[in-house]
Amino acid sequence: MELHDVWFVLIAVLWTGYFFLEGFDFGIGVLTKLLARNRTEKRVLINTIGPVWDGNEVWLLSAGGATFAAFPEWYATLFSGFYLPLLIILVCLIVRGVAFEYRAKRPEEQWQRNWENAIFWTSLLPAFLWGVAFGNIVRGVKIDQDFEYVGNLWDLLNPYAILGGLVTLSLFTFHGAVFAALKTLGDIRERARKLALGLGLVTAVLALVFLLWTQADNGDGKSLVALVVAVVALVAAIGANQLGREGWAFALSGLTIVAAVAMLFLSLFPNVMPSSLNDEWSLTVTNASSSPYTLKIMTWCAVIATPVVMLYQGWTYWVFRKRIGTQHIAETVH
Repeated sequence: MELHDVWFVLIAVLWTGYFFLEGFDFGIGVLTKLLARNRTEKRVLINTIGPVWDGNEVWLLSAGGATFAAFPEWYATLFSGFYLPLLIILVCLIVRGVAFEYRAKRPEEQWQRNWENAIFWTSLLPAFLWGVAFGNIVRGVKIDQDFEYVGNLWDLLNPYAILGGLVTLSLFTFHGAVFAALKTLGDIRERARKLALGLGLVTAVLALVFLLWTQADNGDGKSLVALVVAVVALVAAIGANQLGREGWAFALSGLTIVAAVAMLFLSLFPNVMPSSLNDEWSLTVTNASSSPYTLKIMTWCAVIATPVVMLYQGWTYWVFRKRIGTQHIAETVH
């Protein structure tokens, strides 16, 4: 396997990790309106991800940085062609981080409500837009012979990409509901499990249509295996949730995300950004990659740094592993 192939796999792993971790993170943000009944319950939900949300975003920074260094042509075409959607996502992530930190800085109800609304919308929009972006990457976009995107914003809002956005939004929200059931106590835990059932059924329908569409257009034997794993894992996650096996439900909903993202990357390879105008103008792991020397240096850096980062993040989750409930929220904090 060539180094550019290795880095395609590594970038796929980084995106998979990001969607697995930030998926329930976004889901919790959406659930602050769908699940929480009062300010205290919103605080409970926010506290389930309070110690980890910023660490989850490290995966996005790593994926973006790895793409820039390993496949600069892919990075340039992607970020110039998808400039507005990616800018919206970036602004949402910035505002979302500020909202987490500033919501409880003042006691006024209007102040806290405004930041809670910000958390909701800045979780919902990225969850949807990431699906739109990856839907377009897999489907192919208008790239010319100079590897430049020549389409417009409306070209990105096609039925396949919009369906992809609905899938990621529903899947992340389901993942968040399962995580909420795993991390909370009392009535909110029970309601999270009930809500997860409805979300899981909606997600199953949307995901099945999207993945079958992807398989029909770009799939092969390997992507078909990933499709089957994703569907079976999602159904099993719904079943485990109904049985009250919350740990299994969370692991299986995470496996659904892993398998679905793997299917997208398997459908994409060896392209990294197909051209819908001419197959010869597509960006591939070969023509979009950096030099072998650059990839070699990057590989050594990744071998040294990655285990340290993963061990530290794993330790963080272990330290903050206990459940929380409304009884853990001080009366002065809403």
